[in-house]
Amino acid sequence: MIAPHLVFTEPLGFLITKIKLAAFGAAFLSFPVVATEIYKFVAPGLYKQEQRAFLPYLIATPILFLLGAGVVFFLGMPAVMYYSLSMQQVGVDGEPTIELLAKVDSYLSLLMTLIFAFGICFQTPVILTILARVGFIDAAFLKRQRRYAIVIIFCIAAVLAPPDAFSMLALALPTLLLYEGSIIAVSMIEKKAEQARAEASD
Repeated sequence: MIAPHLVFTEPLGFLITKIKLAAFGAAFLSFPVVATEIYKFVAPGLYKQEQRAFLPYLIATPILFLLGAGVVFFLGMPAVMYYSLSMQQVGVDGEPTIELLAKVDSYLSLLMTLIFAFGICFQTPVILTILARVGFIDAAFLKRQRRYAIVIIFCIAAVLAPPDAFSMLALALPTLLLYEGSIIAVSMIEKKAEQARAEASD
C-alpha cells in the first residue's frame, strides 16, 4: 500500500491511535464469534428448515465483510493515497512547496472508516436475499427499482465514505455491482422455490 510520511502532533497522539486501532481490530476479528453466539441463542427457537436457511447468511456475512475490507486495503486505499500524493507540489521553481505530511491518526481513521463503510455496503446481497426469502421483495421488484437503488446507494456512499468524490465512487460502484448480483441471487432463490412447490404438488 502506498503510504506517505506519517507524523503525530500530540505527545500521546500515537498511543491513543494505537488504542483505537486495537479496539477496531478486536471488533473486526471477534465479529464471527459474536455472530455465531447470536445464532446459537436464536437457533433453538427456529425450525430446522429455518436454521438451514439462516446458516448460509451467517457464513456469507463475515466473508463479504472481509471482501470489502480487502477491496479497501488492496485497491481503494492505495488509489486514494496515489491521488493525494499526486497533488503535491515539490521542487517547482518559482512556486511554493506543497507536501503531504499526514497525521497518523487521520490516516488510520480514514482506513478504518473505509473498511467499515465497504464492509457494511458489501452486505447488500445478504440483506436483499433475506428480504426475498421472507417474501418482501422479488427479482422483478429489484429490477423495477434499479434507478431508485442507484440514487440510494450513492446517497449512502456519500454518508459513509470520506467527504471526497473519489471515495464515494469507489464505494458506490462495487455496491452497484453487488446489487446486480443480488438480482441474480434472488432469481435463483425464486427458481428453487418454484421447483420445490412443483415437486410438492406432484
